[in-house]
Amino acid sequence: MASKNIPAIFGLLVAGAVNSAAEEPALFVSRRVVPPPREYTNRIEGPSVDATGILYIMNFREDGRIGKLRPGASRSEPFAKLPDGSIGSGSRFDRDGRMYVADFNGHNVFVFERGQSEPQVYFHSGEFNQPNDLAIAADGTLYASDPDRKHGTGTGRVWRITRGPDGKAVGEVMSSDRPTPMGLTNGIEVSPDGATLYVSESTFKSKTPELWAYRLEGAKLVAPRPVKPLKKFDDADIDGMRTDIDGRIFAARPDKGMVVVLSPDGTVVREIRTRAQGPTNLAFGGADGKTVFVTQSDGGFIEAFRTDRPGREHCMLAPAGSC
Repeated sequence: MASKNIPAIFGLLVAGAVNSAAEEPALFVSRRVVPPPREYTNRIEGPSVDATGILYIMNFREDGRIGKLRPGASRSEPFAKLPDGSIGSGSRFDRDGRMYVADFNGHNVFVFERGQSEPQVYFHSGEFNQPNDLAIAADGTLYASDPDRKHGTGTGRVWRITRGPDGKAVGEVMSSDRPTPMGLTNGIEVSPDGATLYVSESTFKSKTPELWAYRLEGAKLVAPRPVKPLKKFDDADIDGMRTDIDGRIFAARPDKGMVVVLSPDGTVVREIRTRAQGPTNLAFGGADGKTVFVTQSDGGFIEAFRTDRPGREHCMLAPAGSC
């Protein structure tokens, strides 16, 4: 008898997470958003939330398919299929309602125009290694992490992609004054003032994960002085990231089963335990922008927790004066 109520119970959890219901759940306590069975492959990634509150997630039921979860829903539904051979990774929305999706298998960044479910190639380059995660600035500039996993070098780059006057994308590899090559670039995010780009470098062989903070000067990444990471971790990896409106950095830590929250100076201020061991990425959503949705590769599901401040991107997309 009790098992028949499981979908209803999960529906209530989703309604609370997505719609920020009046009866608030405890802050920083993660809950599974939808009930079993699993909805996504172990490549679940790239969560992003549009201005209406719909959550989009990569690799729904099969690699290359995008799912979406409507506010209050207890199940994801199909949104779009990428071209054969393409696999979605990071995704972001701009202020005009376009969704951009990194395709690490096909060397593309796709765009879905507002209200459309057919992907178009926004930017393609044969020089891409494996475009992985995306970040977006208020003016629509995209930043793409580009790790070189294929050749096993443990290095990576960051691309800057802008929209030209004709609507076509222009992309370039960003330069850096770091004396040594970047590590395996992975998660990527912009600070609320748009002046800083955060880039996580993943574990590779004996190299431990690091979080770097660069000052943005056009297509140049200006390293800090002295040249050192914002935070060096001695255990587990670091993956996708988002900032909140106050500039705190929320980062997924696969294999440690948590989301870490850091201040802009790299100080760890909180660690939030996830429901399983493989959080890959996250996005702020909910009616007030204070729900953090986490993609969980260990089980292929979505989880969420409430926080005390809205996300940078939520406020970027929200009507003026609402944050």
